[in-house]
Amino acid sequence: QLQVVESGGGLVQPGGSLRLSCVASGFTLAYYAIGWFRQAPGKEREGVSCINSGGGSRNYEESVEGRFTISRDNAKNTVYLQMNSLKPEDTAVYYCAVSDYSDCGRTFGSWGQGTQVTVSS
Repeated sequence: QLQVVESGGGLVQPGGSLRLSCVASGFTLAYYAIGWFRQAPGKEREGVSCINSGGGSRNYEESVEGRFTISRDNAKNTVYLQMNSLKPEDTAVYYCAVSDYSDCGRTFGSWGQGTQVTVSS
């Protein structure tokens, strides 16, 4: 199993920003599409964003479009999720996942442990 570790979560006020990081350990992240997912209490896990291996193709869940930006630095073996204009409904545990392929829209075989994001005044 490919190991990834998320970081960057925390408590932020509505309208604030956070940047999540997903760092790969023991393998080359550049070969894989990477997705960010989230799960709020009492809700099912949902996909937030995905970036393909080369970084040229990205997609976003409708509610975060225009507020969140996914990017990757393959030299640092890291994928980021920049989250701006955060809303209370963005509160969730955010997970990074490694696709089994280089493109998005496929299965994700390896998952991180998650990082908590709480948006509250």
